[in-house]
Order: sequence, then structure tokens, then C-alpha cells
Amino acid sequence: MRADESGFEIEQQQGGWTVRMWWPTGPVTGGPQRITVESAADASARDVARGISTTVLRRLDLAAALNLAKMAPEAQSTLENRSKQLNEMGEAASLLLANEGVSERYLAMLASTYKAMADSGAVAPVRHLARLIGRQPETIKDHLKKARREGYLSTVAGKAGGELTEKTTKILESMSNLST
Repeated sequence: MRADESGFEIEQQQGGWTVRMWWPTGPVTGGPQRITVESAADASARDVARGISTTVLRRLDLAAALNLAKMAPEAQSTLENRSKQLNEMGEAASLLLANEGVSERYLAMLASTYKAMADSGAVAPVRHLARLIGRQPETIKDHLKKARREGYLSTVAGKAGGELTEKTTKILESMSNLST
């Protein structure tokens, strides 16, 4: 495993070829974002002359590389920080719900937390958010629908997440100004 300024690589040997798979620093939520295949230093001239075969590509062990990438220190420290941040956001949403009900501030925080979870590749972000807030997933789904209806979060067809609206950004900024 090798790290550079903005990410890290997992390297595999396949016959006379060196395969490098690169991930950006941060939570690893899927396969590599770049794959480089080069002749290995000890590759025979004959193998190099024939080029990269489909057999070489089929033998890539992406699952093993993905598991190694998930354990990489560059992924773990960011993942731990991100997890802590998401938990804090969920707790803040829970407090707002308990103190204010389904208020503008709660919907803005809920939308922001949900978007952050979806962007980080969380599996089943609604269930995770429901656990953090202490409500049933169906309740959180209803709150998210209300957040979308009232203009706090845009819709992305067929995917979890969305974009925060200007309305949400202003509410979150006013909340952060109160805490400073």
C-alpha cells in the first residue's frame, strides 16, 4: 500500500503486470477511482509485447483490494472523524426534535445530516438516522418527505440524499452563529 497527498494505492501483481488501484483519502465506500496497469519490472519482453489481456483484467481481485483499502489508515482516520461528526449531527437533530418538535431548525438539521450520511456512502441512511434520533424509520421518512416538500432538501431520483437548499443553508448558518 502506498499513499500520496490526496489518496492511496493498493498494488497487485497479475502475471507480468503491476496493477495499482487508487482511492482518495476519506471513507472508502466503493471500488477504486483509478486503476493503472503497467508492465512489472521483471516482466518478460514477450508478455509486454503481447499487451494486457482480458485474462489479466478478469483476475484482478477488486474485493480484496477494497477490503485492504477500507482498513487503510488514510481511510480509517477520516472514517472515524466522519462517523463522530455524523453522530453529533444526529444528536443535535434529536435534541431539536425533543425541544422544538418538527421545527424549521430540526428539518434543516435533519436534511443536512441525511445528506451527509448519503454522501459518505452510508448503507440505509434512514435507518441509521432513525437510531441516532431515537425514532422509527417510518417517522424519519415522513420528516424527510416534509423537509423535501417544504424546500429544505432537493430530490435525487432513485438515490438517497439530495442537495441542501439556500433556505436550509441560511438556517444552519444562523444556528452556528448562535453557538459561537
